[in-house]
Amino acid sequence: MAIQKTKRDFPLDRIRNIGIIAHIDAGKTTTTERVLFYTGRTYKIGNIDEGTTVTDWMEQEKERGITIVSAAITTFWIIKSGGLFDGLETRINLIDTPGHVDFTAEVERSLRVLDGAVIVLDSSSGVQSQTETVWRQANKYSVPLIAFANKMDVVGADFAATIQSAKDRLGANAIAYNLPIGKENDFKGVIDLLTRKAFIWEGDETGAKFHEEEIPQNMTDEVKVAREKLVEEIAGTDDTLMEKYLGGEEISVDELQQALRRAVIANKIVPVLGGSSLRNKGVQPMLDAVVQYLPSPQDIASTSGIDPATSESTERKTDPAAPLSALAFKIQVDPHVGKLTYIRVYSGTLKSGSYVYNSTKQIKERVGRILLMHANDREEIEEAYAGEIVAAVGLKDTVTGNTLCDEGAPIILESITFPDPVISLAIEPKTKSDQEKLGFALQRLAEEDPTFRVKSDQETGQTIIAGMGELQLDVLVDRMKREFKVEANVGQPQVAYKETITKEALGEGKYIRQTGGRGQYGHCLLKIEPLPRGQGREFVSEVVGGAIPREFIPPIEKGVIEKEDTGILAGYPLTDIKVTVYDGSYHDVDSSEVAFKIAASLGLSEAAKKADMILLEPIMKVEVTTPEEFLGEIIGDLSSKRAQILGSNKRGNYTVIDASVPLAEMHGYATSLRSMSQGRASYYMEADHYDPVPKNITDKIVESSGFTGRVEH
Repeated sequence: MAIQKTKRDFPLDRIRNIGIIAHIDAGKTTTTERVLFYTGRTYKIGNIDEGTTVTDWMEQEKERGITIVSAAITTFWIIKSGGLFDGLETRINLIDTPGHVDFTAEVERSLRVLDGAVIVLDSSSGVQSQTETVWRQANKYSVPLIAFANKMDVVGADFAATIQSAKDRLGANAIAYNLPIGKENDFKGVIDLLTRKAFIWEGDETGAKFHEEEIPQNMTDEVKVAREKLVEEIAGTDDTLMEKYLGGEEISVDELQQALRRAVIANKIVPVLGGSSLRNKGVQPMLDAVVQYLPSPQDIASTSGIDPATSESTERKTDPAAPLSALAFKIQVDPHVGKLTYIRVYSGTLKSGSYVYNSTKQIKERVGRILLMHANDREEIEEAYAGEIVAAVGLKDTVTGNTLCDEGAPIILESITFPDPVISLAIEPKTKSDQEKLGFALQRLAEEDPTFRVKSDQETGQTIIAGMGELQLDVLVDRMKREFKVEANVGQPQVAYKETITKEALGEGKYIRQTGGRGQYGHCLLKIEPLPRGQGREFVSEVVGGAIPREFIPPIEKGVIEKEDTGILAGYPLTDIKVTVYDGSYHDVDSSEVAFKIAASLGLSEAAKKADMILLEPIMKVEVTTPEEFLGEIIGDLSSKRAQILGSNKRGNYTVIDASVPLAEMHGYATSLRSMSQGRASYYMEADHYDPVPKNITDKIVESSGFTGRVEH
């Protein structure tokens, strides 16, 4: 792909940092490929089935036809249809994100650094489960959205029903911005409600050319009603326009567009546009809407963080002249240039060859080179300014979520939180030479993906890798083989159970060893109590009067954490537990950090044995879409998997079953669902919450774990 040089003196108000987010198979990558073609970034439209897409550039992405890693692209667009920013070139930094829930971390970290996003909806299916998840992620970071109702050419496409499902399932203030002309096979264009212009695509397979027409006679009433609704909604967000509207005055298109821009940026309105990316219709008006209504970095006037010196809140203006503040949001291992750190610059200027301060880790790092990324192609630049998204080469210790800033004006920006893994498997190298390469490969992959965890099983000596789903682990093992040339044997996927307690208990930990010379003495009294589900862990010291010297409290906490990590009942981590050290004793000569660490571990074990421990298992939110004739058999099968059926609803010719199912029961479900439905049903699954494991299953798990620290019931 030939790379055009990117203009470096671009005004902030004409930059858009946006993402494309959606449920799997809603058409994100297809839409992105059209955007790249119409903006002149590519000369040929990429095709997923042919493996010729720009943003899905990894071998695994091409083979599987899915997006695995988010890809950043810089491109340009000039609005030619009038309105805001008409005739002005706008720079669009676009991130195409994955739709599969196993790669939810890619969506999370992209939304953390973007100013706006396009949420793609499937017009034949409406809002789907992963749509709800990405919607929640966007809301978490207050990302303004516009919606693109894709697949208007598909059988069962229903624009009005798609908007209604966005209102019902997302609670979004979604409203039609344009209306599709025709649907299914007859879909041929859209009508812009504000300007009352009809755009028709005909004859050109690439969709690059379309022409303006009068509104079709049979749609004039529908357009009138829909426009009135849109104008009323926009006027409702602006006092001046509301007065005009109530007074019966005509509101100009320019006033409506300005007010709609403010409303979208304030997350008050989500305009919905119709189209069909695969049939190359409706993408250009969506691009116009991105420029007209989604925010520029200038609209996000400042970003806030914490001053590490005072722990107080502080702000940075979106200004290239302000002190530097930037967030590292993604690490990628590139075979040509090594470790790439993707960075969003919030204020100041990042210069190639300069030193920056990593305030999260309190270290200095050197920025070797700065690159503008065009998927897996790159363009070297000297400086990156406030509002830009770039990649840096040379940052050795910076990881996802770290803040980079001026040493003289330190700030720590809000980091990115990721869910815990729910599935794991054992992996071992096939040969001695693979053994040496395995550690390096796992370390690099764990740097890239914050939801991918690696640990060693102390009892078996095996390496355990954990992640969000079987697909994610499958892709990572495949990448080890291809990119790092590591051949490995992989075990069966294992569920990531957790242990917890159900009542308060006390425990005493005493570690006394007397050998020749100096001995060891550590003694602490602990109280443990359960926390509400999903709360995590807490450690508190209530030691008074110097019963345990202050310097031994951190080793006690370390001993507690290590024991919580290794587990007590069946070797799974403890969660939802509060541990309080409230008393103990020490020896002037023999007490040491090691002794108190061991004492804490013993004390926690003793207390846990009295606290009625239980196992928790990940419960998955499962959505099965099936033709009516297979409904009974599929529900029966789910019920046999300890599923809780939450309900079902009709969606076109299909029925959608919503259920909560333990992950332990879902291994190999894709195959069994295919055979039950002649390959016509599909399912979606994402981690939802943890619930107690039934006692009979707990006993089996504890027995099979052979865990030395198990508790007898």
